[in-house]
Order: sequence, then structure tokens, then C-alpha cells
Amino acid sequence: MGLTYGYDIYVRPRNIARALTELAGLAPPDRDVPPLEVTLPRGERLLLPFTSGFESEPVDCSGSSTLDLDTSLVFGVDDAVREYMEKHRHGTETNGRVRLGYVYLTVRFESLLHPRYASMEFWAATSAMSRLFARSAGVRELFTGLTAAAGGVCCLFDTGDGGPEEVCWLNGETTQEMVRGPRFPDLRTLVATWPDPDE
Repeated sequence: MGLTYGYDIYVRPRNIARALTELAGLAPPDRDVPPLEVTLPRGERLLLPFTSGFESEPVDCSGSSTLDLDTSLVFGVDDAVREYMEKHRHGTETNGRVRLGYVYLTVRFESLLHPRYASMEFWAATSAMSRLFARSAGVRELFTGLTAAAGGVCCLFDTGDGGPEEVCWLNGETTQEMVRGPRFPDLRTLVATWPDPDE
């Protein structure tokens, strides 16, 4: 089985529509897919430049706990991204940004870490992209920037193999600390630093 590295963003449930709208702004402007209509549990309706299950049929999440999307995003080009592009002959640089392929997303309207928070779990489509996720500061900046723009409280880099997560964004600040480290001996300690989601 390949590597499935990813970034997990935690937001208040009322901010999910805002987060998905911000995410839509990170899609390639020339992506040729019909807009996907999504109805969220709170009744908000969005048109997103992505697919769900590689289809563009409307998705109604009013009775669902999750939303799965196939996203295509543009990343800033740094040395790690340029090396990935050259090695895999993938992506075309335009104005310092590049589309690298699919990034899969599962939105959980009640996150696994805190049921009163929602999560957006992004994961790389291939092992090579997973390695890029681990190495690229530009990729990390896209996800921490999205966390900030969406009013998120936390962004974690997750290797998906049971290893410790790395905290990249916490309560309004970028950071670089490991879960199971001195500050956060476990995920429960990390979650305890999040504000009340109703505030």
C-alpha cells in the first residue's frame, strides 16, 4: 500500500461553507468540469469547481455525516515542487503556481477529535505526492493559509500510518510541534487548547 500523507484542518461547523468557498478559490481557473452543487447540513448551498466520486451530480449532505470531494488545487512553486514536476513530468507552472493533480478531501461535519468541530481531511493521491506534502513549504503554506482564511483553529500534518501528527497551525499562529512531544503528549492535550466552538 502506498503512502497517504495529508493535512487535516479543524473548523467550527458554522465555518464549513466559508472554508469550502475559500478552497474553491484555490482551484485552477481553467478547470473544465461542471460546477458541483453541494447542500450542507445547515442548508447552505454552494457551487464548487470539484467533483464528488469523479461525478458532478448534486450532493445533499443534509442527512450525511461526511462529504467526499476530488479537488484540484494550485500550489506555489518552491524547490520541492519544481523537483516533483521535473521528476514526474507533471504540472505546468503559470505565474509561479502549478496544478499537481488530485487532492482528495473528506469533510466530517463532526470531527473524530472533537464532535463539536468539523474537519477537512486532505490526502495526497499518490506516494510521490505524499512525499511532496512532507517536503514542500509551499504545500504547507497552502493548507495553513486555508486554515487561517477559514477561521480554523488547527491544522495537522498526518502521515496516516499511526505516526505522530505535526501541528502546523494552532489558534491563529503557525507552529511546528509534534503531537506526543513535550507540549502535546497526546491529541487530547492538543484539543484542550481549542476554544469553545460556540464562541
